[in-house]
Amino acid sequence: MSEFTKEDNELIQREFEQLRLAALRRCASQEEYEGVIKAFEFANEAHKGVRRRSGEPYILHPIAVAKIVVQEIGLGYKSIVTALLHDVVEDTEYTVEDIERLFGAKIASLVDGLTKIKSAMDSKMDGQLNEKSIQAENFKRILLTLNDDVRVILIKLADRLHNLRTIESMPERKQDKILSETMYIFIPLAHRLGLYSIKSEMENIWLKFRQPEQYNEISRRIEEYSKERGGSIDNFIEPISKLLEQAHYKFTITKRIKTPYSIWNKMQTKGIPFEEIFDLFAVRIVFTPKKGSSERKQCWDIYSLISEDYLSNTDRIRDWVSTPKSNGYEALHCTLMSPQGGWVEVQIRTVRMNAIAEKGVAAHWNYKGEKIQNPENDMDSWLNMVREVLENPDVNALEFLDNFHSGLMTKEIYVFTPKGEAKRLEKGATVLDFAYAIHSEIGNRAIAAKVNLKLVPISYELRNGDQVEIITADSQKPERQWLKFVKTTKARNIILDSIKGDIKSTIKNGQEKLEKELDKYGVKLHIRVLKKLIDEFKVSNKDELYSKIGSGLIDLSNLEAILKKNKENKLVQFWNLQFWSSSKDKEQKDSPSDVKIDKHKDYLLKENPVDKTLSYKVADCCNPIPGDPIIGFIDEDGQVVIHKKVCPEAIALAASEGGKIINAKWTKHTILSFLARIELKGIDRLGIVNDITKYITLQLSVNIRKLFFETHDGVFHGYIDLYVHNTKDLETIINHIEEIKGIDTATRVDIKEENRV
Repeated sequence: MSEFTKEDNELIQREFEQLRLAALRRCASQEEYEGVIKAFEFANEAHKGVRRRSGEPYILHPIAVAKIVVQEIGLGYKSIVTALLHDVVEDTEYTVEDIERLFGAKIASLVDGLTKIKSAMDSKMDGQLNEKSIQAENFKRILLTLNDDVRVILIKLADRLHNLRTIESMPERKQDKILSETMYIFIPLAHRLGLYSIKSEMENIWLKFRQPEQYNEISRRIEEYSKERGGSIDNFIEPISKLLEQAHYKFTITKRIKTPYSIWNKMQTKGIPFEEIFDLFAVRIVFTPKKGSSERKQCWDIYSLISEDYLSNTDRIRDWVSTPKSNGYEALHCTLMSPQGGWVEVQIRTVRMNAIAEKGVAAHWNYKGEKIQNPENDMDSWLNMVREVLENPDVNALEFLDNFHSGLMTKEIYVFTPKGEAKRLEKGATVLDFAYAIHSEIGNRAIAAKVNLKLVPISYELRNGDQVEIITADSQKPERQWLKFVKTTKARNIILDSIKGDIKSTIKNGQEKLEKELDKYGVKLHIRVLKKLIDEFKVSNKDELYSKIGSGLIDLSNLEAILKKNKENKLVQFWNLQFWSSSKDKEQKDSPSDVKIDKHKDYLLKENPVDKTLSYKVADCCNPIPGDPIIGFIDEDGQVVIHKKVCPEAIALAASEGGKIINAKWTKHTILSFLARIELKGIDRLGIVNDITKYITLQLSVNIRKLFFETHDGVFHGYIDLYVHNTKDLETIINHIEEIKGIDTATRVDIKEENRV
């Protein structure tokens, strides 16, 4: 501890003064306001003399979290006090009982929930490299707090947001863990809770630290675009304002531009350059509804007004006032043609809808009281789904984390019962998912269904608006093959529980059968053999492998050939990891078997491998090359697997198995070659493929591995796989290719093939 200076104390008082004023407006009574003052004084004394890694007084962190809680999320007294106290129990000698004695049982309960979250997420996992991830188990415990009070998660989101705002002062390995957890869990959670501004800021910080060059370039392009096109959007808005004034509406109109992350994500998912993103601007109308007419009708009235002057693209209308999103979001979106010839999205909301859009689930409390009362509320339904999963003691922690993540990310459809009752299901759900959504016994006995009066099997994939009648039979019972087509976690868990005994028996038989076959060739069933078979048969884990062998779905007649197969081209896919301590810049001298991995140091990827190194390989899922920001993970064999930092698989690994992270950096590569793919689009002409290949091989002296082109109506699309040394080489090649006549775009894309040789 070090004593605070006069400047430190003045800074603390300035920051708290902002919180005090916000709390004064939010507190319902003088007693609550005095409780906030008391909490600050208590926390300030508890953290006295303690500094953050950045050097600033520690108390500034809980003050900042409390400001986010009240100003950006819109929570009240109990949440402000909890935010101020959230680190006291974890980091000082005070206990939850002390908090309860001073601030009451409810605030003590909230602080206790946050303390458990912090302890779980910060738990040490060094050496815990077994199959059952400690971090995933911890996260499962974290989500149990949803059973008590969703405010715990909202305050945790505020805590995570402030940590992201100050992430620059953290070591790289901690940054990787925090950023991956944020992308995998907290960003989709913020989205699901309707906290769009927090979600967007988290996404942008993630991109800034994961892809700094692309973040800076996109930000620069956005600024240039705003200067060039901002005036035309103002001209687009002006007639709309006049129409609304004439209709005697009280309103505000604002323009917004896409965030760097949303632009980057669209460029990645659609494989397009910045110039081909045409919906950079959107216009938002927020109005106070008139008395005597529903909000929904008035949203459509405003749409009718503005679409008289501007052509509307009816295919792009999104009616979330009739059917709100699962996170409570309500608005009417339409797309209008501007006088300059471009489409502009217009969002129409009431003041109430806008509050919910900005502050999510917290805004519901402002309109419905401190607690959401309606048990059928979409958010309550979602929280109930989480509880159902949490209460199943047999759910593997990693499987749960994946299911929870996919549940957060999923898009939804509405399906109706024969009586017209709406049921919300995730996109891709089947008739059987619908049956289980109604009742577990209806799902267990389902044999078919009538969808829109047409007979269909239980595997039929439902569409938005379908009306479904389930047909059951008393003799029916859950079958194993149902797991192949059910989509929802609830359906999968009920089926698994029903057939658990059969599965265990099949897995055991499959393992015995495999061991017997391997014994013919004098091979033992160890990890390397399992990994080779899992890759060969394209299954996700050993239990699935054993199960399919036991049920006869996998044929072992060619086992000898599989065991002899050399899966990778080691010249291209494998090289070595040379160790240096980033702080001491000293080469490790241990033999491969004796190498000790210090996960708190940075390591360099170096060419010209020598004997005494630790082997590593490039991940097939993202195929990084020198120049890409990378992250390493220790696998079951003690080998380091290198991923791009933005690789979805790496994000999931870091979020669920943070203890396996290794910091790795490229050195200069001039000998080894790395496989990369360039996607090409353009206008077809005679000889264009020949021009491209000649240019790459003869003038650029680059080795092409694979070439694919197809043409349709005079336009061609294709890709080239080639070997390069690093990202700079690849960028140079792309720039040269774009100069060839007929080429419209040349962009780097990930290689999606399952087996590369």
